[in-house]
Amino acid sequence: MIVSMIAKPGGLTAAHVARVDGPVRWLSDGEAAEIEGTLPDGLREELDAQGVDVNVLPEGARRKKLLIADMDSTMIQQECIDEMAAHAGIGEKVAAITALAMDGKLGFEEAMSERVGLVKGLPLAALQEVYDDRITLMPGGPVLLATMRANGSFAALVSGGFTFFTERVASRLGFNENRANVLLEDGDVLSGDVQRPILGRESKVQALEELTAQLGIGEDDALAVGDGANDLGMLGRAGLGVAIHAKPSVQAQCAVRINHGELTALLFLQGYARSEFVEA
Repeated sequence: MIVSMIAKPGGLTAAHVARVDGPVRWLSDGEAAEIEGTLPDGLREELDAQGVDVNVLPEGARRKKLLIADMDSTMIQQECIDEMAAHAGIGEKVAAITALAMDGKLGFEEAMSERVGLVKGLPLAALQEVYDDRITLMPGGPVLLATMRANGSFAALVSGGFTFFTERVASRLGFNENRANVLLEDGDVLSGDVQRPILGRESKVQALEELTAQLGIGEDDALAVGDGANDLGMLGRAGLGVAIHAKPSVQAQCAVRINHGELTALLFLQGYARSEFVEA
């Protein structure tokens, strides 16, 4: 097995790596290393408290041919519906519902309908203002996409959010395609609902199934990444499913977790060295 250790630059030391017996390969000095060995009991939790992400990975074909990624709080630093609500002056009310849904304490479709209903009447022009003024990329995303695409991977942005935002984020980052919910409107303002069926947990699994079939690859060849309860289906099915900066209830159900590193950690998990990264 491969024991992966990843931290923010300068946060990983030789002393950390020495806690696991076995040959060491440094992927980035002071940032990422992997060791062929067995993870001692309790070490993962101990190093997590020190800012080091520790994961156990199988050996073999590690570089994935498909990246299927969530958008909100994964590829971008915000939840778009929360930012829309903040623009409308009801941010705290909607953010509370989002938090419950992402932690699996409220059904995704129920939460979607309730939140979109609350922003009914928001002018369509406000969506572009939200995108321009409030939406920022998650650190490491451009390099993740550029590196995987340069190595022949297909990338799909599959979100429980909205196509207005996924289309723009996908284009900006270089995703091959994007899927999300369609906001309904009357030509000037939002009507307070989304087109059915709502893209949620099962739709993300369906996207994984369809894309692997389309590409002629197995699910073991896929890397899925997300942070919310609606991502758990695809995270559990993909060959490498990564919960990134995820809610505690989501982390508890995922074998591979990134709590401290940025999105380039997904490259380290696949065995890429920093010298192999492609700048966007």
